[in-house]
Amino acid sequence: MLEVAEIFRLHGESFRAHHQLTPWPLKAMADIEHCRTAYFGGHLERCDRCGHEHYSYHSCRNRHCPKCHGEQTQAWLEKQQARLLPVAYYLLTFTLPASLRPLARTHPRQIYNLLIKAAVASLQKLARDPQWVGGILPILAVLHTWTRALLFHPHVHLLVPAGGICPEGTWVEAKHPNFLVPGYALSQIFRAKIKAGLKKLRLLDPNCACWNQKWDVNCRHAGSGEKVLDYLARYVFRIAITNSRLEKLEEGGVTFRYRDNKTHELRHLTLPAQDFIERFLQHVLPKGFVKVRTYGLWSAPQQEVLAKIQAQLVQASHAQPPALPEPETTALASGAEPIICPKCKLGHMIFIREIAPERKRPP
Repeated sequence: MLEVAEIFRLHGESFRAHHQLTPWPLKAMADIEHCRTAYFGGHLERCDRCGHEHYSYHSCRNRHCPKCHGEQTQAWLEKQQARLLPVAYYLLTFTLPASLRPLARTHPRQIYNLLIKAAVASLQKLARDPQWVGGILPILAVLHTWTRALLFHPHVHLLVPAGGICPEGTWVEAKHPNFLVPGYALSQIFRAKIKAGLKKLRLLDPNCACWNQKWDVNCRHAGSGEKVLDYLARYVFRIAITNSRLEKLEEGGVTFRYRDNKTHELRHLTLPAQDFIERFLQHVLPKGFVKVRTYGLWSAPQQEVLAKIQAQLVQASHAQPPALPEPETTALASGAEPIICPKCKLGHMIFIREIAPERKRPP
């Protein structure tokens, strides 16, 4: 199967020679190129029956790597599922206007941070109004910077329940069964908060056309929230494309498939390898940037209050309480299932020794 790592190994050197890259995409490229190779070391296993030896190399664990973080993704998903309340949910999407995206390219840390904070603050401002909710919403915020075709499209998803915590500390439901808050007002507040934030950062262009245009804020029902969590979990620890969507690398062109967001038709796109790498790397986040954030009841300091509210809502609705995630285990934990030998299919693979990395990790 074609992998992003193979594209980087074949065309990365040429790309780096013709582009000035910051340390973050350079490190992402180096990590992905060497993921699960001797570069990062590993360990040797041997079959206790036929003697077959297998070298298992370590993952790079870079958060942009398409091959890493399968176990982390599942653990994250189970943790978020355990936080769900037995109520209806909404998914809100706040999109940065096209005219402001050049700022996001040159000042990613500041603009992404502003985008998330402005979206959350705008929603909470309306939610506190007793006309709509009258309380503070639990919010899960996840930043995305891409379209399915890997184009640059910064936006933030907010998953929220149809209710919140009122000033008295009790749960209150949203006042309207068919919508959470008015979208027209939400987009106006969001625009104002972005404008104020840019002014504070000294990045504001008061003559930009976006200040006189309608901003894109989408709000839709999300059922119990579980399907949205499944979708968000796919990209919590990696970028927009998986290796399984890559189809071929021929004559310097990379072909991958994606589903059109509007028509839902499956499309195929072929790009020169240099353009594909450029599209991929524009989604690499600054070092240490937190792309997933929780607020209100879902924040870490509110875990006891969350458990109390969950119990109250479960009792009131006669719903099943959320299943808590199982304790994490490792392959070396006591009682773990042994790995069957891939050669003889009869013996078990036994750990023999660690393999030191060939070189130090990329800087």
